[in-house]
Amino acid sequence: MRLKRGTSNLSVQRSARSARKCYLAVSSLLVLSVLTPLLFLTTQGGLFRINLGSKDFIGETKNDQLKESDDFKQIDNMFPKEVIDTIVSSIDDSGPLSLNTARRKDLSSSWVIEQPVSVLDSLQVGDSSANANGIAIQTQTGNHSIGKISGSLIESGKVGDSTLADAALNLTSVKVPDVKPSEEKLTPAQSARKKLRMERKVKRLRELTQKDDTTAARLEQVVAERSKNIGSGSVLSKYSIWRRDHDENSDSLVRLMRDQLIMARVYVNMAQSHNQVHILHQLRARIRDSQRSLGEATTDAELPRSASERVKAMGQILSVAREQLYDCAGITKKLRAMLQFSEEQARVLKKQSTFLSQLAAKTLPKGIHCLSMKLTIDYYKLAESDRNFPGGEKLEDNRLFHYALFSDNVLAASVVVNSTVCNAKDPSMHVFHLVTDKLNYAAMKMWFLANPPGKATIDVQNIDDFTWLNSSYCPVLRQLESAAMKEYYFKADHPTTIAAGSSNLKYRNPKYLSMLNHLRFYLPEVYPKLDKILFLDDDIVVQKDLTPLWTVDLHGKVNGAVETCGHSFHRFDKYLNFSNPHIKRNFDPRACGWAYGMNVFDLQQWKRKDITGIYHKWQDMNEDRVLWKLGTLPPGLITFYNLTYPLQKSWHVLGLGYNPSVDRGEIEGAAVIHYNGNMKPWLELAMSKYKHYWTRHVKYDHPFLQQCNISP
Repeated sequence: MRLKRGTSNLSVQRSARSARKCYLAVSSLLVLSVLTPLLFLTTQGGLFRINLGSKDFIGETKNDQLKESDDFKQIDNMFPKEVIDTIVSSIDDSGPLSLNTARRKDLSSSWVIEQPVSVLDSLQVGDSSANANGIAIQTQTGNHSIGKISGSLIESGKVGDSTLADAALNLTSVKVPDVKPSEEKLTPAQSARKKLRMERKVKRLRELTQKDDTTAARLEQVVAERSKNIGSGSVLSKYSIWRRDHDENSDSLVRLMRDQLIMARVYVNMAQSHNQVHILHQLRARIRDSQRSLGEATTDAELPRSASERVKAMGQILSVAREQLYDCAGITKKLRAMLQFSEEQARVLKKQSTFLSQLAAKTLPKGIHCLSMKLTIDYYKLAESDRNFPGGEKLEDNRLFHYALFSDNVLAASVVVNSTVCNAKDPSMHVFHLVTDKLNYAAMKMWFLANPPGKATIDVQNIDDFTWLNSSYCPVLRQLESAAMKEYYFKADHPTTIAAGSSNLKYRNPKYLSMLNHLRFYLPEVYPKLDKILFLDDDIVVQKDLTPLWTVDLHGKVNGAVETCGHSFHRFDKYLNFSNPHIKRNFDPRACGWAYGMNVFDLQQWKRKDITGIYHKWQDMNEDRVLWKLGTLPPGLITFYNLTYPLQKSWHVLGLGYNPSVDRGEIEGAAVIHYNGNMKPWLELAMSKYKHYWTRHVKYDHPFLQQCNISP
């Protein structure tokens, strides 16, 4: 059927209109699909950078991007690679840290954003707090990222709500999802609260950062000091890993062996009680081996090479004994018994040590006794005319410097005289008055006749020639004749054991019976024509010229001496019995003591104040030894109470006979050094560090000293 032209044109027109409509629909769809996102992105504002120090948005420009890139590079340089690696390793497979991750409580609650807000509202904080911490926030199209936050993680792994530093502060970026425009607005109250929270976080971050810097600075200082010490070489060996191999003073192995022996003895007792014969025999064998190896060793270097094997063997048997015999109560009981036994043994040994030290100190060495015998023999070989000293006219000349020395030790007296003369500027001005007992009189005279002290004058007297010194005049001699004193010193029922005999042994010393020790209270009677005299003990060494002592003004006092009191030592309450009413009423317990050994006595003032009479009075009151123990220092403190003038300490340094820690500078600078105590320099128990000050004044090349085996 043939169609009409008009009809055909109409159909074509309808088809064309339909095609145009379809094209328009497709075009509209394409436009909407392409332009809508672009419009949305355009309305969101593109790429901006927000600086918390200023409240304005700075549009993205080329210069801003360059400056921003440089800032991020500087911040990157602030963090070590280990921190970045740690942060990267903490990111999950889904990508960088996101807001969703924070909402899942994987991070600290300080990073959780419960209600997303617009970037503009979230940055309404103070300029100073935000700018001080250098926090920068970048917004990009479609999402916000907090990038390159500068700070330091104070304590990693700790979660807290109050600090921004609880989470990782060195994050590369934290992506924030898109925020709808409707959610960007906050009420004024919400904005104020958010501002306060942000200020608190910034303030806390600043405090933690400052604290971390302070700690780091302190640690750096400590490390620097230790580095200096180690670098000096003096302590390098202490920090060396080879210290145990090279430290000759190490005693770790010695102490281990001693501990093993203690436990082995405990298990021996328990093995006997449990009838474990096999373990008992093994323990005893190991004990013998360990004791044989240990011996008297005090350091690991003194142990034999087999000591380590003995330690292993002992450890094995102790392990077996522990498995089979361990009993906590039994071990405790045995250890307590061993401790009590050790304490008792220590007390006994201490008493024995006291007794033996007193005995050694007061016993005349064989060599000195030999010297006295040889000198005595030679003295009686001399003619009567050769037994007198020259210069007798100087003995009573008050223009000269006079010394009093009372001793029965020839060698000690020779050192005092020799050291004084060696250091004197004009030896001819010095006069020595020696007094000894009848037994040593000949030996003392013979020594100084054969070895005269240069240009100095010397005289030796026998105390038995002082007829005025008798029991009717001297209280000490009278008391020695009493039955009570004889019972105290010479009773037949003295303890025969060392431990029991050590009680009050010091005060049973024979020197307290010798009148040579008490003769110092009778100086005006011994030297009636002298005005001033310098008293010296026989255990001193003179190191300087003593002439200036005669020019010291004693301000009316009788005795010039060096005080010895410290904070609590050598005061009156250490020597006198202040429970006695006579002592308590007349003396101050805190009064400072002084020392015999080098004393300047004004004999004129002595006579005026009747010092000898004061001494007699108190000595009579102490007949029963209730005021003080025997000795000469306590009655000297009483007799010269308030009559002693203190000299400078450098004149007289004490303690070389008992104190191993006397300052060397004080010794070198002292005019007189004193070996007071039991460790006299002529004894074998003398302290070697001080002995050379004394031995350099001994004539060891003398034939008699060589024959008697007296050597340094």
